Amino acid sequence: MTASELIQLAQNAGIEPFYENWRRERVAVPAETLAAILAVLEDRPGGAQRSVPEGGRAPRPGSARPVVPGRRQWGFTVQLYSVRSRYSWGHGDLHDLADLARWSASELGAGFILVNPLHAAEPLAPISPSPYLPMTRMFISPLYLRVEDIPEYDRLDGRHKGRIARLADPLRASNHTDALIDRDAVWTAKREALRLLRSVRLTSERQAAFDKFKAERGRELELWSAWCALAERHGPDWRDWPASIAPVSAGMAAAAEPPLREAAEFHGWLQWHADEQLAAAQHAARTAGMRHGLIGDLAVGVHPGGADAWAHRELLVAGFSVGAPPDGFNQLGQDWGQPPWHPRELAGAGYRPLAELFGAALRHCGGLRVDHVMGLMRLWWVPAGQGPDRGAYVRYDHRASIAALASSAAEAGAVAIGEDLGTVDEWVHSYLADQGILGTTMLWFSTGPDGEPLPPARWRRPCMATVGTHDVPPVSGFVTADQVNVRARLGLLATPLERERAESKRTLARWRAALEREGLLGPGQRADAAHYTVALYGYLRKTPSLLIGVSLADAVGEVRTQNIPGTSDEYPNWRIPLCGAAQRPVLVEDLPNISLVGEVCKVVS
Repeated sequence: MTASELIQLAQNAGIEPFYENWRRERVAVPAETLAAILAVLEDRPGGAQRSVPEGGRAPRPGSARPVVPGRRQWGFTVQLYSVRSRYSWGHGDLHDLADLARWSASELGAGFILVNPLHAAEPLAPISPSPYLPMTRMFISPLYLRVEDIPEYDRLDGRHKGRIARLADPLRASNHTDALIDRDAVWTAKREALRLLRSVRLTSERQAAFDKFKAERGRELELWSAWCALAERHGPDWRDWPASIAPVSAGMAAAAEPPLREAAEFHGWLQWHADEQLAAAQHAARTAGMRHGLIGDLAVGVHPGGADAWAHRELLVAGFSVGAPPDGFNQLGQDWGQPPWHPRELAGAGYRPLAELFGAALRHCGGLRVDHVMGLMRLWWVPAGQGPDRGAYVRYDHRASIAALASSAAEAGAVAIGEDLGTVDEWVHSYLADQGILGTTMLWFSTGPDGEPLPPARWRRPCMATVGTHDVPPVSGFVTADQVNVRARLGLLATPLERERAESKRTLARWRAALEREGLLGPGQRADAAHYTVALYGYLRKTPSLLIGVSLADAVGEVRTQNIPGTSDEYPNWRIPLCGAAQRPVLVEDLPNISLVGEVCKVVS
């Protein structure tokens, strides 16, 4: 086969043989990558002929619109696990979220809180730290439960309450240190406490509520609960299980064997309480005056050995993972370790699996941010064993996938936000806006072709504006060039260190000049990280953007980045507790007394 024939076949199959990098250069995809993806797509040709599952309804483009804010709103963006209080168990929880929402709405006028993905992880330690590589996107991690808020806690005897207190005390003590978040220790303690609570017999009213929840979540809850029970026995990667264990028979096996049945019931019970506590947090937010309340975050995909990949394996592609090509911040590219949707199988299911996923994510939220929303239109497939720079984009039916998001948000009366950062064709921004879906604009990426900051008036209106994201350093880290030093130490730079430092200084100088032009910093004013933080959020306030996301890490003066793409054990990704400029822990109770928090919130109000 000639190169031109291969390219033509790839294009016919929805594979893009070329892509444009962050320098606006045209890059050819390796022939080996095109051939590997073609082989997968041609091997499973029958999906497109499938009918929509019984009871399902294929989303129709243009049939419904999400809520679009009528006026400017601002809110905090938080990594909830890092946001602790005096009473949380070394890990932020849903009670902390409710308290943060109540305070920020009533005292500061916040209209929402955007929270990291709360998706569930492994049922036993070790627990994966990344919120963006879950075992399922359909359910909530019980790590976020506040044990004492479960109604049955009040019915425990003194001995059991004393045992729970002894489990909690050392974890609560860790809230007052800058030690990394230890999910394994937290879950081991919470699991034991929750087992004690599980022994309390439910009242008839509470049992009816539990039964109602199980009926509402149906088959998906059964599959998740069965997977958890089996994972406790065989390990958290279904690819290592006996071949005889399949989703169609797992529920029957769990029901037939008392230990498995009991374990599965426990995990369904955990989800009931997580659902109740998330609902309580949303109620607290809305009651306190938040226009939207909680805005959830949906990860791009799932762990290839997890529950969703096990239960819906026909919809996913083995041997490939999703990622991103090289860009200015991640010059080696990214491999997120998640299997991609199979485009033909997804189409054959009428894109209903997406609609059900969005519906679950919006169950108790006033909005949903879809991470890497371009993944609903095209995904960067990386062949197993290859570097992320040797991937290719595979296209999906964007009309059907975006309709699934829009209709789900409309049904929930919620805002829909697509994270459309990076190199994105202009038509994508327009298409999302036409469907009532807000985009995302990040300050550090908002520059013109000459590298100069984009003036506020030229920013998009239908979007959420932020200074950064969890994958880039907080303002304090950027101003001090901490991000360059850390990436150099980890070997993540594709250019010499001095060149990177010089470029960082040039970028900061450009933004300094832009802030001066807008009257946000005085000419020659001596400015530290706090001054820059207030000024940069003031810059967002001058844009027409409908939503402004204020990073809580920025507002308290945090220096460290939550996640550095391209790393795993080399850097403590997703384990950094919320700390201030001096790396002293900041608890929810401390926030009203931090002057920088008040200054930032005032400038965006």
